[in-house]
Parts: sequence; C-alpha cells; structure tokens
Amino acid sequence: MYVFDKPIYFYLLAIIPVLAGLYLYDMYWKKKKQREFGSPEMVGRLSPENSPFKAGLKFIIVLLVLTGLILALVNPRAGIRKEVVKTQGADIVFAIDVSKSMLAEDIAPNRLEKSKQIVSQVMKRLGADRVGIIGYAGSAFPVLPITTDYGVAKMLLEGMDTDMVSSQGTAINEALLMSASYFDDPKAGKMVVLLSDGEDHGQDSNNAAEELAKRGIKMVTVGIGTEKGTTIPLKRNGVTESYKRDNEGQIVTTKLYPGPLKELAKITGGGYITGNDSREVADYVAKALENIDKKGFATRQVSDYDSQYQWFLAAALLLLIIDMFLLERKTAWIMKLNLFNEKVQ
Repeated sequence: MYVFDKPIYFYLLAIIPVLAGLYLYDMYWKKKKQREFGSPEMVGRLSPENSPFKAGLKFIIVLLVLTGLILALVNPRAGIRKEVVKTQGADIVFAIDVSKSMLAEDIAPNRLEKSKQIVSQVMKRLGADRVGIIGYAGSAFPVLPITTDYGVAKMLLEGMDTDMVSSQGTAINEALLMSASYFDDPKAGKMVVLLSDGEDHGQDSNNAAEELAKRGIKMVTVGIGTEKGTTIPLKRNGVTESYKRDNEGQIVTTKLYPGPLKELAKITGGGYITGNDSREVADYVAKALENIDKKGFATRQVSDYDSQYQWFLAAALLLLIIDMFLLERKTAWIMKLNLFNEKVQ
C-alpha cells in the first residue's frame, strides 16, 4: 500500500508533455531549415559527427530526471506493517473569555489573541486527548463539543471574537457549569482550562467551581493581562477610533485580577498561571495533565510507512551523471549499429 505526502506536486508532471511537444517542434523546425539549406545527404556530410540518436537520448534522460525529481517531491510512502492501537487521553475544555475587556493591549497583540495563541500551543502538546471550546462574556455559549479533531478546533478558535456575545460581563459561573456538561465519559480524566482577566468575578463562580470539584474535574486558570491595566481600544479595520467608556462617559481602565482566578483553581485542586508566555502555559498544562487519569477512548488500525523519495532522487542523480558523459557526437559503437541506415564513411 502506498500513500503520498505531497500529491499536489503531481501537477508538475504536466511539464513533461509540454517539453516533449517543444522538443518535437524544435526537431521539425531544424529539419525544415536543413531542407532549405540543402539535401539531407549533403547536410549529413557537412556534420558527419552529429548523432540524432544521442540528441534524442539526452532529451529522454532529461525528462526522466524531471520525473524522478517530481516523484521525490511527492514522496511516495510504502506501508510496511499494520497494528491495532488503543488511544488514551483526557478530556479538556477550554473556556475563553470574549468580553470587551479582552481587547485590551497590555499583553501583545491583545488579551483575546493571546488567549488563542495559548490554546493553540496547548493543543500542539496534546496526544490522544479530546478537546472542547466554550466562549463566554455576559453569558456562555458552546463553540466546539468534545472532539479529537484538532484541525476543526483550531479553525473555530481563530474565528472567536468579542462580538460573539451581545451581553457584556464575565459569566465565569455559566462557563464552568457548561464545561461540566461537556464531559460525557464518567471514567475519563477531566480538566477545564479557563482563560480570563478575572474581572466581574462573583460568588456564583465559586459555587460553580465547587460543582466541578464534586465531579472530579480539575481546573487550570490562566490570567490574561497585567495588574497595572490599560484602556480598551475600539477599532475599525485595524485602526483605533476611540476607547471604551462607562455610563458616565469616562474612559474604562481594565486590569488583571489574579486573586479570584487563583481561588477558583484552588477549589478544584488545580493551579493558576499568568499567560504572558504561551509556551510556559503549555508546559504547565501538560504537567497538570500528567496527574490526571487517562482512559482508552478507542482502538484504531494504524500503518507504518517508509518514505521512498530517496530512490527517485538517487535515480535522477544517476541519470544526470550519465547525461554528463553523453556527447551529441557519434561514437564507434553507435555507428556500427547503423540505427538510421547511415552509411559509414
């Protein structure tokens, strides 16, 4: 069984017939000009060392070299064995704050984009773990149910913005309760990764965290922003037009509140980390997952494949070496073959 790493490079094979057509046209044009110059016999006498056979052979070699290089780019891989593998992992739900305060740029590029980068980095470190995504502001909403399809998860993650929820606020309690409903396997390890600046935290959030603890769900909270705080820019087409103001017309200053986030994590037996360094957060979450019991989700058949590109590359190089030693002049053994019924002079 064969699979191809980069099948898109097969389109380059279209170059072969194009080059062949150009070569045949060139041969036709040369023959035509030779007839205008004189008879084929006279032209042959004027260039007795020229070998039409070798010229054609060199062109065929060039085409074979190109074909070999293209196939090397495609990289066919051959299956050498199959085995049944049982995948093991935990269930992880990312609860991401998408309130307007997440537009603050006290952490580059802004709090929301930083949250996305962190989640993406964490997913890169996962193996057979299942992931889900929830967004929340004044209310919580599901973005992605539990799945192993990280490609879809990253696509939906990139589409998250502060306009997804009309009501403003930070409904952490709703996000936590919705996260608890995501876990459909009572035996699987469970973790919630909450990303927020911690604003508008209320007692209801603590109650929700206690509910997670009862269900055996640990939580890692990630503080996004700085404690010094900053304003919230309102942009259009990437240009800042104004800044968010309160009901009295004063410019709002938003900052990170790590205390409530640490408290929530402590209730569930989890931990807190600031989100300044995406890789550091990914490492922290990976270590936290090591302490969670993982369960086998499913068995699947996998194949090991060996790359075969080196054979095509080697063949192309060998043909290039042969081409270097092939001259377009006749040699004695070609003349003895008399392939074109030529008269030996």
